Parts: sequence; C-alpha cells; structure tokens
Amino acid sequence: MRTEIIVVGAGVVGLSIARCLKLRGYDVLLVERHPRAGMEVSSRSSEVVHAGLYYKTGSLRARLCVAGHRKLMDYCSHTGVGLRQVGKLIVATSEHERPLLHALAANAVANGVEGLTRISCADACRLEPELECVDALWSPATAIVDTHQLLLSLQSDFEDAGGTIAFKTAVTDITRDDAGAFVVTTRDASGDAARVTSDDAARVTMDDAARVTARRLVLAAGLGASALGTMLRYRDGYAVPSTYPVKGHYFALSGKVPFSRLIYPLPHGAWLGIHLTLDIAGRAKFGPDLAWCEKVDYAFEDEDGARRARFEREIRRYWPALPDGALQPGATGVRPKIYAEHEPVADFAIHGPRDHGVDGLVALYGIESPGLTSCLAIADYAADVLISN
Repeated sequence: MRTEIIVVGAGVVGLSIARCLKLRGYDVLLVERHPRAGMEVSSRSSEVVHAGLYYKTGSLRARLCVAGHRKLMDYCSHTGVGLRQVGKLIVATSEHERPLLHALAANAVANGVEGLTRISCADACRLEPELECVDALWSPATAIVDTHQLLLSLQSDFEDAGGTIAFKTAVTDITRDDAGAFVVTTRDASGDAARVTSDDAARVTMDDAARVTARRLVLAAGLGASALGTMLRYRDGYAVPSTYPVKGHYFALSGKVPFSRLIYPLPHGAWLGIHLTLDIAGRAKFGPDLAWCEKVDYAFEDEDGARRARFEREIRRYWPALPDGALQPGATGVRPKIYAEHEPVADFAIHGPRDHGVDGLVALYGIESPGLTSCLAIADYAADVLISN
C-alpha cells in the first residue's frame, strides 16, 4: 500500500495533525495501535484548556499553548464540542508565596495571556467562600473541555475529508527504500481476524496496512514515540530524546462540590500542585501528583493510605474544610516526559529535518501538558515543518 503521508498515533495531537494535513489536501493514513483514538495520554488528562501562564516565555510550550487556546475555543464553539469557560483561581496560601504569584503574573503577561488579573484574598473568597488564601490571580480564559467529544469530532473531520485510519495496528519497523520513501511495517495489535466492517470505508484492514510506503512520516505516538524514533538512522550528533513515563493519580471528591471554578496552588517547578478541577458535568477531582516510574502502569497505588494523606494535606492549604474521608481513588494518567527526575524541564520537542537530517520526517517527543490545549496549534506547526521540506 502507498500513501503520501503516514501519521503514527491517534491521540488528540496525532488526530489534529492528520486532520490538518488532510484539510490541506494531502493523502494521509493515520495508524493507531489501540481500538479507538486517544486511549493513552489524551483520555487520562485533567481536561483543562490552559491559558498559558506557566511556560517559559518564547518556548514552544508557551507559544503553542496561547495560540492553541484561541484555536481550541473557536473550534469547540463552531463544532459544538462540550466546553465550559469556568475560569481559574491561582492562589498563594502563605506570605512567602506572594513574590512567586507576582512572578507568575509577569510571566503570563509576557506570554500574551489574555484577561489575567490579580485579585485580593477577599475578592477571591467572595467568588469561592470555601477558599482560604492570602493572594490570588484570576484567569477567566481557563476552560474545561469534553475530551471524548473532541477526539470524536477531530476523527470525524479527518474521515469526512477522506482520511484513512488503521486502528489496532502497531508499528513494528520503519525503514527507508532506495528512493528515500518511508516503509512502515505493522502488525495486528488486536488478535481479531475481522477488525472492520464493510461499511467502514474510511478504515483499512490489517492486510492492507501490513506494509505501507509514504513520502513523508509523522511520529506522534506519545509514550511510544522514542521507541519508534530509534528505528531510523540520523545524521551524526543527533539523538532521539528518551521518554520517561510519569504517573499522576487523581482523587475524586464524594459529596457536594463547593467550588464552581478551578483552584490551583502555586506551581513547584513543572508540577502544578494538587489542584482542583471540574469536568463538564461539574464533578470535582484533585491531582495529579507526580510518580516517576520505570514503565507505563495505570494502577492506582495507595495501599497504606499515604497518598490520600498527602493529598488531604495539600488540599487543606487552600480548602481547610475538606471533609475527612471525602477523597475517593479516581483515575490515573501517564505523561511522556523527556527529562528525568531532578533534571531541568524540557520544552516540547517537534523535530524536523533541520534537527535530525531526515527529509520528510517530523517527530514529536514529550508532548504532555499543555498538549491538549495546544493540539490545533501543534498541528499547524508540525504540518508547516513537514511540508516545507
């Protein structure tokens, strides 16, 4: 089978890139090892649409978050994907945190974040009477999105435009032929003999996708990106970034939710702290924490109750009235970080030929938060890099 472009990975970023390229008129095959889109990183996030406060000015994270926020808000408005602009309070809970709050505000202004204002403790508590703090920032642009609806909408856009998806298809090898085209070898990742129905014209069977040749290739495989990247040879001096899986646990709140906005403590480096988020239905959850791990593992770990106790302690810094026993084990997610524990935070890595020397290849590594917010801007950026070479 031959196609013009292969995109590997149907998370929210891979889907966005495939959609973008298809809408620009290219023949695109999207390959995904799972039965549905977004079953790893995308479906296990906080679902927050970030305004862009936290990221280093000038970095890809900052630029693509701010641009992606606008694009995603517009997209959801036009398509009907569930989204609520609930806003977010970032709070200082002690006097020594005030300078950190002011520095965060200055960073947000430098990044072009819209609408951010500093408000007094009294004003913050008028908005959220259960809150306790000494100072606060108000980010009215922060929103929450229904990730499931977003994934389905992006997939529909891609398929309606004539794009082809091969689900349950794992990439086992990537080589280049004598003409410089990419030869992608796959295997059936489902164990099912019949994977598609006759009316599923936008999707292909395993036999069709077992060996595919393409002029251009995009690796957007999240947790699996580094393993795929090492299948290719690069110019001297380039190394594929290593991916470090980091698990985050979420506790759900039982009982009535006393907040109508998101509540975030001040960040600690790249970690945004144990924050309160809401979903589209108004349910509350707290987290995530950071648990560096050796492999991808979604089990919720708290056998001795130490994790719950740590969450309760952190939450009571800004919500002292958290009832005993109100936290229930919830979901976990695993993020694909490209820096090890205690190393400096790395920017998004979107590597094209200028980086690695391979014509026709764009590889994305370390696309974690704010990847969901940035997905449409990342798609434009990656597509521009791909087709300019």
